[in-house]
Amino acid sequence: MRILVVNVNTTDSITQAIARQAQSVAAPGTEIIGLTPAFGAESVEGNFESYLAAIAVMDCVMAYDRPFDAVIQAGYGEHGREGLQELLDVPVVDITDAAASTAMFLGRAYSVVTTLDRTVPLIEDRLKLSGLWDRCASVRASGMAVLELEASPHKALEAIVRQAELAVIEDKAEVICLGCGGMAGLDERIRQLTGVPVIDGVTAAVTIAESLVRLGLSTSKVRTYATPRPKAIAGWAARFCR
Repeated sequence: MRILVVNVNTTDSITQAIARQAQSVAAPGTEIIGLTPAFGAESVEGNFESYLAAIAVMDCVMAYDRPFDAVIQAGYGEHGREGLQELLDVPVVDITDAAASTAMFLGRAYSVVTTLDRTVPLIEDRLKLSGLWDRCASVRASGMAVLELEASPHKALEAIVRQAELAVIEDKAEVICLGCGGMAGLDERIRQLTGVPVIDGVTAAVTIAESLVRLGLSTSKVRTYATPRPKAIAGWAARFCR
């Protein structure tokens, strides 16, 4: 089984970290391929960058020229999953959906701890669109930018733990979701420090994707995610409809 794990930003070191985290939970025989978009922002922290990333991720996946069995979009709260689901006949799993849906098996309510406050509304909107909002106690910002997670790991850990603790005490969350692909690998340490289940969306997405492939299931093409109708598309995006 081959699973593509697509970073939503163009920072290759983050792609590598995400791919390592994904491979750490993959079953024997599952190959993880980390992909970095050819264009876009070095970190995604707002609507403009998120919409740009949606196009870049679709471009990246459609440019990949080997067979694959599933795709993971490794951006928390980012746009683009629906487009991939239209374009592909294999399962597409977004780490936002993967983390939140997994959390609901483990507690009555979950909270998301993300990066900057400006990303909070994007995550809230994605959870509402996915039907996962009702069990969300809160979405909290750590105040750490995406690139700071890599540059200042100890400071980032402290900031995330502080907000996770507040989510448990003040918001009554019973499970914490890490709201950024760049937080991959921090789940176990945060779990030890907070005493509650902590979910990394990347690893959750891998196990979900593997399960869907083994079950022989993929996106329904009956209506919402039907394959795009054949039509003329000008410019580089033409390969989307190959």
